[in-house]
Amino acid sequence: MYQHFSTEFFVNNRKRLRELFVGTAPIAITAHGSVQRNGDGPYGFRQDSSFWYLTGINQPDVILVFDKNKEYLIVPEEQAYYDIFHGGYKAAELTAISGIETIYSHSDGWKQLNSRLKKSKHVATLAAMPPYVKELGLYANPARTRLIKHLKEANPKIELLDLRPQLALMRVIKQEPELAALQQAIDITVKGLKFVQKHQYDFEYEAEAALTNIFRKSGARGHGFSPIVSAGERACALHQEDNAAAIGPKDLLTLDVGAEVENYTADITRTYSQTQSPTRRQRAVHAAVLAVQDYGFSLVKPGALIRENEKLIEDFMGEKLRELGLIKTIDHESVRKFFPHATSHFLG
Repeated sequence: MYQHFSTEFFVNNRKRLRELFVGTAPIAITAHGSVQRNGDGPYGFRQDSSFWYLTGINQPDVILVFDKNKEYLIVPEEQAYYDIFHGGYKAAELTAISGIETIYSHSDGWKQLNSRLKKSKHVATLAAMPPYVKELGLYANPARTRLIKHLKEANPKIELLDLRPQLALMRVIKQEPELAALQQAIDITVKGLKFVQKHQYDFEYEAEAALTNIFRKSGARGHGFSPIVSAGERACALHQEDNAAAIGPKDLLTLDVGAEVENYTADITRTYSQTQSPTRRQRAVHAAVLAVQDYGFSLVKPGALIRENEKLIEDFMGEKLRELGLIKTIDHESVRKFFPHATSHFLG
């Protein structure tokens, strides 16, 4: 079913979560729900990463329950639409992937869970994001909020315990199967970028299409996030994603992309000149960015803190910006006008 992940991987993750969560309260964790794209069509489904990490299941609205030494799955109410269009929920397949033997229907599962919730003071789950995340301009997937609503309906006095710290502690250190999936995703991404570098395109979407073709043919599910393919000044918008503009003869082409392999994604940014003779200014800017990147690499070592490194890199970037004549004074506001993003982030 998976190239890199066995049932044992998910079984062991649930075992580790039980060890980290020392309480006796029941645990209930939901899959993501499908989200409407338009009319009766959903956006392509992407599973909640923590739910997948514990089960390996890639279907919506399934609920995972731990209760002392018992564990079971609750599948959604029977939906003729889902059965016809998506093949339905097959208990044998869910068990084969997750290693969970007990699969309940919606009514039987909630009868079992409700009985336990009425006797409990606490229930552990993953806290929901706000419905709208203002700083990101995103509406959150509603599945966690929906689950919490049902838990509260079963017992209005019950207190919620947030499992996100335990899951974060587990997921931040990658296991061998995760590293293998990540490496494959990186290798496929590099393959796609090298292909794009060797060809010339008239429109951004042509480069995107070439990447998509290589990603899929090479074993990836596709893009791990909306690909960013931007030419010229458009690349100054960090997440310009329409990828529809023409590419001018002297434009630099920036690609911020990552192939996704079994829910693990690479994330690589490269900027290419489609001509053999980039301008002197383009070469100078490229050399400055490369120097900052090399300096950032030199700071990476065991025990290094991202925030401390970020300040050092900001100062070094300031020196390069001043050399380019873009700023006169090295201060936070001046540097961040040209360097508005973080140097790095977690990968996975």
